[in-house]
Amino acid sequence: MTQEAPTILQLMDRVLGDTFGGESWATWRTVLRAAFGLELTADQLAQFRDLTGRQTAPTQPVSELWLLLGRRAGKSIIAALVAIYFACVREYRVTPGEQLVIAVIAADRKQGRIIKGYISGLLDASAALSELRVSETADSITLRTGVRVEIVTASHRVSRGYSYAAVIADEMAFWRSEDSTDPDREVLTAVRPGMATVTGSMLIVLSSVYARRGETWRAYRDHFGHDDDPALVVKAPTRTFNPLVAQSVIDRACERDPLAAAAEWHAEFRSDLETFVGLGIIAESTVAGRAELPPVPGVRYSGFLDASGGSGRDSMTLAVAHVEGDVAILDVVREWRPPFSPDQVTSDAAAIVEPYTTVLYADRYAGDWPLVAFRKHGITVAHCDRTKSELYLEVLPFLNSHKVELLESDRLHQQLSGLERRTTRGGKDSVDHAVGGHDDVVNAAAGALVMAMRSIEREIRVWGGGLDYTPEDERAFRQRKANELAETVLAGGGWFPGDEGGAIGRQSRSWR
Repeated sequence: MTQEAPTILQLMDRVLGDTFGGESWATWRTVLRAAFGLELTADQLAQFRDLTGRQTAPTQPVSELWLLLGRRAGKSIIAALVAIYFACVREYRVTPGEQLVIAVIAADRKQGRIIKGYISGLLDASAALSELRVSETADSITLRTGVRVEIVTASHRVSRGYSYAAVIADEMAFWRSEDSTDPDREVLTAVRPGMATVTGSMLIVLSSVYARRGETWRAYRDHFGHDDDPALVVKAPTRTFNPLVAQSVIDRACERDPLAAAAEWHAEFRSDLETFVGLGIIAESTVAGRAELPPVPGVRYSGFLDASGGSGRDSMTLAVAHVEGDVAILDVVREWRPPFSPDQVTSDAAAIVEPYTTVLYADRYAGDWPLVAFRKHGITVAHCDRTKSELYLEVLPFLNSHKVELLESDRLHQQLSGLERRTTRGGKDSVDHAVGGHDDVVNAAAGALVMAMRSIEREIRVWGGGLDYTPEDERAFRQRKANELAETVLAGGGWFPGDEGGAIGRQSRSWR
């Protein structure tokens, strides 16, 4: 194979013609010809201009190919074709002992194995290609050409020591990582140096589109329609590349959710989504080196619980916060990931929160079992009257005005940066985690911060006579009433935000 050095179109048509035969692959042939610097016909050039926004086609292979296409457009099998071309056809000059790698990077190994399965299937479809395979595992294929295809998860820990013949990034717009707030950028930063020393190495990004953020959005914004740019961006609806997808399927999706369908099938970036909190705000609100604060006598704390039954994907999380002056301070954030014993975690959580407060707020999602479970350990759980979306929206102004101090927690920062603000058809804002993300930790943290701030506001209404105090009056009031409030609650006449009758205060053993 390497002696004949066929082009990728010759590999597609002559070697694997049974798979890629027919007019339904015509658009793909146009894109591949352009990406590898092959001459286009007049009709293909016109099509190329519609797909890329460019007027002139590349005359040599591009260094980056971004395929921002609708679902079921054939991205994965084309990525497999490209991988086989780089692994089996291209010739490389390598130093003795150097291992060339084609990395298939995906959100997780299960996703990555889809492309790897196509690669294996295409190798099997040709006797000549099949003979080049030396060995195969669940996550890799080693070839006689000296190239290894390897599945890699989208993480900042992706190897920086490899020499990459090509990098295939699958569904980059949906990469989420539990240990990174910006996985797409960090992964590209890690792999690009490994491509720089391999002549002709190419980055191939294939993804449906999503929100107007991240590397897929930046690639479209910065490179789409730019002639002579080494990064070629192709953006098109599903049926442009795969006319075999029934239009009725797409029409039904549009009826169910027009905005989601526009992104998934028509490759239109969603205009109803935006990042809820920027990375800069999170960094400015975080106190460096502060992992947790110990309880301080005389300080009034608020706790919040995001309960979980110990199975499935959801964690149980706990957070504690208090207010100093006009700043809400996060004291504790804890998480228990499934699987776990609910009884054991309840006992552990109660022991953590008890030095701060004997009352926890929780949303109504988990039902009443946390109330019963924590009562056995002397902790009262009260239902919060806010949804998690309302909690996020309520804490946002304080974050933006630098009136929140966050703990240094990777999980908290990752989940906070992953929140999305959505505008509903009625114009109402809603905040939730992104597709495939989590928000258990940030939900507990936001709940604790909001309940701490709300408790102070209600204090002022009850004890101070209004909310029109000056900042100086408010600070003096907080200082003067802190101990008085604690003594009042201990005496049984206490008061809790959302519990003006004092029932919760009378049940509490202490008020901190």
